Amino acid sequence: MKISILLPYKENFSPEYPGAVSIFINSVSKLSKFKNKITVYGNTKFNKKYSINYVNISLRRKFLSSQSVEYVKKFISLEKNYPSDIIEIHNRPIYIDYLSNELNSKLVLYFHNDPLTMNGSKKTSERLNLLNICSKIIFNSEWSKKRFLNKLEKFYDKSSKLQVIHQSIDREKVNIKKKEKLITFVGKLNNAKGYDLFAHSISKILDKHKNWKSIVVGDESREIIKAKHKNLKILGFLNHKKVLNIYKRSSIAVVCSRWEEPFGRTSLEASSRGCAVIISNRGGLPETITNGVIIRSLSKKAVFNSIDNLIKNKIHRKKLQKLSLKNFYLTNKYISDLIDNYRVEILKIYKTKINKFRNPKEKLKILHVTNFNERHNGRLFYNTGRRINNGFIRLNHSVLEFSDRDIVSYYRNINDLNGSKKLNNKLVEVISNYVPNIIVLGHADLIKNETLKLIKKNFPDIKIAQWFLDRMDSEWKMNKKRFIDKMPLMDANFCTSDPKSLNLPKKNRIY
Repeated sequence: MKISILLPYKENFSPEYPGAVSIFINSVSKLSKFKNKITVYGNTKFNKKYSINYVNISLRRKFLSSQSVEYVKKFISLEKNYPSDIIEIHNRPIYIDYLSNELNSKLVLYFHNDPLTMNGSKKTSERLNLLNICSKIIFNSEWSKKRFLNKLEKFYDKSSKLQVIHQSIDREKVNIKKKEKLITFVGKLNNAKGYDLFAHSISKILDKHKNWKSIVVGDESREIIKAKHKNLKILGFLNHKKVLNIYKRSSIAVVCSRWEEPFGRTSLEASSRGCAVIISNRGGLPETITNGVIIRSLSKKAVFNSIDNLIKNKIHRKKLQKLSLKNFYLTNKYISDLIDNYRVEILKIYKTKINKFRNPKEKLKILHVTNFNERHNGRLFYNTGRRINNGFIRLNHSVLEFSDRDIVSYYRNINDLNGSKKLNNKLVEVISNYVPNIIVLGHADLIKNETLKLIKKNFPDIKIAQWFLDRMDSEWKMNKKRFIDKMPLMDANFCTSDPKSLNLPKKNRIY
């Protein structure tokens, strides 16, 4: 087994100047049960690399040629020599088409930024294409996932292909009593990060509370926002370890971004080190902390008041610090396990999900699609479909009835003569709301194979089975054709005719 991780072009997989993506991959890969099977591919000019198995894709500059395209082409060339089972692509949806056209590996795409701002996922058609190609699409926040689903049909909302896996950091023991009277800001020193709001506020705070100090970590060559005070230190860029040590000393950390942060690693790290964290209500920032102060309406006054209130209310400040430590759960181990779980799921290394429910005490969510004869007002109540349904219920499963013949009867119209279009659309909508473990079809001829393929593609965890009651031997060839028609899409098939007498394909599960 081989897992390849493809970084964005020029992402520095180096402890000397790492981006958030590199920090994340290094942290969780070291703890993976597959760590010896993982190879990270990237492009950096730094000599010192993280200790995980890494291949640097070096490029020669070509006139009128995209370096990113050349980077992906060279990766594809390396993969063809030694193919991976899974390729995890970080933050570059534009790479997916190149890879899927050339390689047969399972593709997993990670979004660390807003999908609607990235080449390859801005358009609805592009995102539908990603859903069709990728085995999994991972988001760093619920906010990012919601952005991806913008203007897509509701059916995709609960697709098991889409998963939120937040960034992470190891939790450390922090002595709250040793916290200093220190307020910290870490990040790019620009307006988008709200540094102008912090710079304006911190001078007034330090004037008012003379025994407090502040540290700013970060740089920005494109904007110059001045902040001066005798109790304020601006340290510029620092390595990750030094930043974490500063958070460990700090009582208050401020992350007052103006822009919609897809996640926000700085507030995550501050929370893990027991800071009372102040954040703005932007993007995925609220998902980075369990306890803190959230500024709903961002302004200079709001930033000042939030810091001022925490300084004046020592009991509340200490409570937030303790709760931040106590409730912090986004550890590297926790997130690494989530990642390994989907890898196992994709490659089906262990038993499939259906086997997990062999314990009769375990409940299944079953969507039973057959004719329940509602339109006949009880005249045909005692039918086989109803008996099977009752059996599911008596086995303590949750069962949702979907009466296909009643639906087509009620919804036929001049634009949908047999009601099939409405039936299939309604099934898709029910799937998106109920999300069953199993779909059981009974003589459901008007459910199209295209609909079932769509369900299996976007909800790969859902199992589908069919039962068939009527004879299929000798002259009953039409019944046999109806049964065989859906067989390639079924995880199991059940019939009242002996499968051996029907000469059915042996590769299918028929009982």
